[in-house]
Amino acid sequence: MRKLLNTLYVTIPDTYLACEGENILIRVDDEIKFRVPVHNLEGIVCFNFTGASPKLMQLCCERGVSLSFLTQYGKFQARVTGKVSGNILLRKNQYRWTDNDDICVRLAKRFIAAKMMNCRAVLHRAIRDHPEVVDTSLLVSIMKLISDLGKKVDKAMDLHTLRGLEGQAANLYFSGFNELILAQKYAFQMTGRNRRPPLDRVNALLSFFYTLLAHEVTAALESVGLDPQAGFLHRDRPGRASLALDIMEELRSHFADRLTLNLINRNQIDGEGFVIKENGAVIMDDSTRKEVLTTWQKRKQEEITHPYLDEKVPLGLIPYIQAVLMARHIRGDIEDYPPFIWK
Repeated sequence: MRKLLNTLYVTIPDTYLACEGENILIRVDDEIKFRVPVHNLEGIVCFNFTGASPKLMQLCCERGVSLSFLTQYGKFQARVTGKVSGNILLRKNQYRWTDNDDICVRLAKRFIAAKMMNCRAVLHRAIRDHPEVVDTSLLVSIMKLISDLGKKVDKAMDLHTLRGLEGQAANLYFSGFNELILAQKYAFQMTGRNRRPPLDRVNALLSFFYTLLAHEVTAALESVGLDPQAGFLHRDRPGRASLALDIMEELRSHFADRLTLNLINRNQIDGEGFVIKENGAVIMDDSTRKEVLTTWQKRKQEEITHPYLDEKVPLGLIPYIQAVLMARHIRGDIEDYPPFIWK
């Protein structure tokens, strides 16, 4: 099993990335603020960066360290990758599969069914842990409706129908999300799922975590030789990591949604740590972003039992494990793709 390394998140303004030998250097005004050996990293994510040296980019590419650049608000800007690696036969088979409607529908059902089950698990956990605080009847009703949609997923015959069912389930799930917020309700209320830009603090957190998760899944797919842009549920679009988005569907609720709720309900962040822009967009300030990133890193170190492997693994390895399972399925080593279902 691959070793879980660290992701370096660079949030200091006016930061320049460089390298010296096998070390990554973080410079501000020509002063070295931080130094870390490249072999300790699996990824670097830069927010609001000044720049990076070509030598640093080359080092990351040679050592398989993913390097991504985002705005200070978490919007993706660019990603640096090296030579295309992996088995060409695996990628050619992946491309053939994406052109096969039957295969796309079968795999899309796996992603969507797992997403629905994991969303129901988040709602069920709230009912189990806080029955006297949450609106149990509302959450039970939502769970029932999502379960009914899950039965329709199994019978769906085309991607258009599946996408419609997934959208209905997502709307139902988020319609009860405010019930899961147990603290600071005055500051954290969700006005439906919105993005580009997020219009409330909850959506700002969710969008930020989804961006981080997309980085993790994309890097995992590339590391096993798959093309992140050739997906099955999410169709081809220039610049879109469709396969990463496919696999993200089954991971969103466990990785991002639960962590968002934990940060709010445990009072690790507060409403004062967000800024509302003139266009209504809500963004995190620097201190809140650092707290969120620290919590994200700690969360990745927690161990869970993988539902398919039946082994304890760090949560941060789940994207890599799912990428490996997808590659094994496309190669024909396993009969079907086992999605991640939180138990």
